[in-house]
Formats: sequence, C-alpha cells, structure tokens
Amino acid sequence: MIVMVNGACGRLGQEVLKAAKNAGHSVVAVDKFGDSTEQVTYRNLTDYKGEADVVIDFSSHLATKELTDFVVSRSLPLVLATTGQTEEEKQMIHAAAKKVPVFFSANMSFGVALLISLVKKAAALLPEDDVEIVETHHNHKADAPSGTALMIADAISDTLGGRPIVKGRNGLSKREKGEIGISSVRIGSVVGKHEVYFGDGTETITITHEAHDKALFASGSVRAAEYLVNKPAGLYNMQSLVEECNA
Repeated sequence: MIVMVNGACGRLGQEVLKAAKNAGHSVVAVDKFGDSTEQVTYRNLTDYKGEADVVIDFSSHLATKELTDFVVSRSLPLVLATTGQTEEEKQMIHAAAKKVPVFFSANMSFGVALLISLVKKAAALLPEDDVEIVETHHNHKADAPSGTALMIADAISDTLGGRPIVKGRNGLSKREKGEIGISSVRIGSVVGKHEVYFGDGTETITITHEAHDKALFASGSVRAAEYLVNKPAGLYNMQSLVEECNA
C-alpha cells in the first residue's frame, strides 16, 4: 500500500511515516512548512503525480478544502486525524464522503474507541446515574473540551436519547438531573487522559483511558487506512472499525 502523509514533518506526521513503513507500506511525505525524514518532501498534495492508495492527514483542519478536493479528484480514501473543524469544513467532509471513503475521528486510538463502546453500554445500564467526563491534556493543547471528550459525551447523550451536555461549570447554579458534564484540565506534558464517571449516590463507576505516547495515534491512523482501502464511499470512524472487529 502507498500511503500519502500530509503534515509529514510534524511530530505525529513523522510517527505516521514510521508506523506505515513498519507495517510494510510505502510512504509519500507532504508538508507545506518543512522537510520530513524522507528523501523527498512534497510541498503540496498536487505536486505528487505518482500512484497512491490512501491519504492520511495530520496537518490542520485548515487543510480540509485542499484535502477533500484532492482525494475526490484522485478517487482516494482519506483518513482525517485532525480536530477543530468548523461547520463549513464538516460539510466539506460529508460532501467528500459521498464520493470517496473518508475516515473521520477525533481520536485515532483503538483504545478510545473501545472506551466509547464500554461507556455506551454503561449508560444504557445506568440511565439514572450522574455522568461526568474529565479530560486532561498537555498545556499546549488549544481546544477545550478535547474532541475526544466531545465524542464520548455525544455517544452517551445519543445512547440516553439526547441528554444535554455542559462544557465546564461555573456560577451558582446546581447540577441539573440528566446532564452530562465535561471538565478540562491543561497541565504539563500529559499526552491525553479521559475519565468517565457514573454515579448514583451509593457508588461510582469510573472508566478511564490514558495515552502514554502520541505514537499510538499514528499506529491507529495506519490501522484506519488499512481498514479504509477498498471500502465504498462513506463516512467511517473508529467505532466502525471496532464494530467490524467484533462482528
């Protein structure tokens, strides 16, 4: 498999290059702003005229239009591993997914996908419990709550019929029954930790995932690329991959 990596000179982009090669794939490095560890780094996706099987993007949500235009024009699957997309950019992603397979997930960790599967089961079994999510990341992370925390909250809310989600707490109002709370912590060099609490007043159940190395997101994106190749057009995510593994 030939994997095009957009954002190849970034830390995660470099990890994707390593992970893809370790999995026996060939790589093509693309980065507007620097040189990767490969012999050639293309500045733009369109500069590369050779064969490719899939594109993995670890650049920025700002590249959404360029990426979607490119993969549609080349009929290539796309693995989007960025967060922070605007509503307009999300519409571009959905439009592209009507023509090519697109894997779009706020977190490329198979373990996080498994956590979401577990919290959905817990929510279904404990529908009256208070639910709180605490996410912790390094002090350079720009978005809060994290895309992963929002993904977890959405999964729980959907399971419970559309419960409201509260992002952060302040003021004097008490917690409302049924709401799902998200709290964000930014400290040091924490790669990523997500804790989901279910409590009924007599006991608390906590489901936790902690990332120790960002390389796991790179290996997850390569796994997603392998899964996506030969799939029909559509929108896929880590839950799709987990469900297929469980089938």
